[in-house]
Amino acid sequence: MKVGITVDNPDTVVAEARRAEELGFDILGCGEHLFFHGPTPNSFAMLAAAAAVTSRIRLVSSIALLPLYPAVVVAKMASVIDCISDGRFELGVGAGGEYPAEFAAAGIDPGTRFRRLDEGLEVIRRLFEGGPVDFQGSYATLSGVALDPPPRQPGGPPIWLGGRKNGALRRAGRYARVWLPYMVEPKYVSHGLATIRGMAAEQGRVPDAVSAALFAWTAVDADSSWARSTGVGAVSAAYSQDFSTLADRYLLIGTPEAVVDRLAQFAAAGVDTVLIQVAAGSAEHRSRIIETFATRVLPGVRDL
Repeated sequence: MKVGITVDNPDTVVAEARRAEELGFDILGCGEHLFFHGPTPNSFAMLAAAAAVTSRIRLVSSIALLPLYPAVVVAKMASVIDCISDGRFELGVGAGGEYPAEFAAAGIDPGTRFRRLDEGLEVIRRLFEGGPVDFQGSYATLSGVALDPPPRQPGGPPIWLGGRKNGALRRAGRYARVWLPYMVEPKYVSHGLATIRGMAAEQGRVPDAVSAALFAWTAVDADSSWARSTGVGAVSAAYSQDFSTLADRYLLIGTPEAVVDRLAQFAAAGVDTVLIQVAAGSAEHRSRIIETFATRVLPGVRDL
């Protein structure tokens, strides 16, 4: 199993990117909002900074809100970061919509977000394939334009897509290299991945071209009580709801042994990558969880 970790603070992204690579993480992720309940970064700016100070770790936007951008701008930024990182960038995008104020601020009708996402993915895919692109859509017109510089990776950065509803699964089957659900149990991953691969085959793709990752809020410590209280407190604050009754179903929480066992269940369901979001309320707690995960969980999941 490959393991990634997310960053969310512009003040510490350079140091944390270097540290994540030193600790042996495989992927560095960064999500985003234009506006939200609290501080949020821009994933492309953050990962460009990380690309410049690392050499091995892969980088994924987890998740960028494609409907808030012209699709060609996303394709351009992804291509440039792929060049900066020498082919280590992966493009994770989604529809958003849980914070309508950011759509209003950007002048985007949130009711159009899924149409914008579908069209944007088609535009990005064509641009990533190389050569001049002609395209006439509802939100973009391309007339013989091409990405220059092109992405470093042939065919462009791999695309990650999230979502759990039927439309999201169809979209992943058509466009995604990686499906990234969150707040799910192993049995749902198994079912969703089978559905996505069936839809990929209908699109003429090799079914196993799509793999499954897991986005998981995580708090791990030798003291299981501390891990639970810290993790539940952080996630409850982030979502403005009590997660104490949901923690065992949806969070990676507890001792290193418990977290390894839970990840083994996800691996059996088809997950080959986990991207952890550290559930901590302070920099000190975040550092404690990261160090514990790196030293006591990473070695236990490598062979899953």
